[in-house]
Amino acid sequence: MKSFTFNTSASIEFGAGCLVKLGPLARARLGGRVLLVTDPGMMATGIVERALGLLREAQVESTVFPDVVADPPSAMILKAVEAATAMGATGIVGLGGGSSLDTAKLVALLAPGRETLADVFGVGAAKGPRLPLILAPTTAGTGSEVTPISIVTTGENEKMGVVSPVILPDVALLDPELTLGLPPHVTAATGIDAMVHAIEAYASMSANNNPISRNLATQALTLLGRAIETAVHRGGDIEARSAMLLGSMLAGQAFANSPVAAVHALAYPLGGHFHIPHGLSNALVLPHVLRFNAKTAPQAYAEMAPFAFPELAALEGQARAEAFCDALQELSRKCGLPQRLRDVEVPEAVLPRLARDAMNQTRLLPNNPRVVAEADALAIYQRAW
Repeated sequence: MKSFTFNTSASIEFGAGCLVKLGPLARARLGGRVLLVTDPGMMATGIVERALGLLREAQVESTVFPDVVADPPSAMILKAVEAATAMGATGIVGLGGGSSLDTAKLVALLAPGRETLADVFGVGAAKGPRLPLILAPTTAGTGSEVTPISIVTTGENEKMGVVSPVILPDVALLDPELTLGLPPHVTAATGIDAMVHAIEAYASMSANNNPISRNLATQALTLLGRAIETAVHRGGDIEARSAMLLGSMLAGQAFANSPVAAVHALAYPLGGHFHIPHGLSNALVLPHVLRFNAKTAPQAYAEMAPFAFPELAALEGQARAEAFCDALQELSRKCGLPQRLRDVEVPEAVLPRLARDAMNQTRLLPNNPRVVAEADALAIYQRAW
């Protein structure tokens, strides 16, 4: 058996209503002054006010940074770091979707002033120490609460990653009730995103692909495959919401240690250039990347297929792998997501630029089961268009 490393969040609290634990956890873990990092959409839900009330009850002083935007730009992250420094924060809470959680990780890392953002890009560059950190997701998709990864938009549209176990939180606080208000299209896009994490982790060519990640990935697909349509079409179903949040977390643990590949590499330029939400970007290219991969490396997809779609167990080998790709595309359609790049106003003329930009994702592309050249990336975008 080969050697591997597996890291995840130090503590996980899961359960409907468990946000009530935020105050005591913050008091014990974060100290007396907390910066709560979130976004304007969350501010309108009442969840932030509830969290602040819980912190007050625990006698924790708190300030809100409410300005997180999708695809967090470096300037916004530095603004949040300034807010933490100005209040003398002793700890950070991230509350919201993946962008808020990614931002909170970097605020915790950079607020002590020992590293700059430029210092920490890449794998293993961040050394810490960081401020204590609690992350509470309100979407079931990114798994950011259990990943050592934060994605930053640099310049106009380039995405770069900070990857280090240092930024794993002290506590991941997962309350399915916080996801009940998600609109169907967000539920669908983030849910497909979580499935992509599991799929790419299982099939990853990373040297650190390991038995723990693969088992987490299949369990995630079992939960997500059975719950996503219910969560999309009957959003108040707490059991479906719970399955989605747990599945998202398990998929996050899987890809945090067995990294993702070409689906993400081709999705990032879509987000960078057109500000398409990350989960939707993944959904748009997913079946086309997997069909490309399955031509030469079908085994992993054939193995995974029955976990997400039990009816595919009747097929074998290449046929099952191809049916898996078709089933994922049909699931995206049933969940109401756009199916083509043209549907989200991506012009055909820009596809060569997207293919060139995808080649910059040198952290991800080596993990793909099949080598992706620029011409291959262009062909995949053309099939997706």
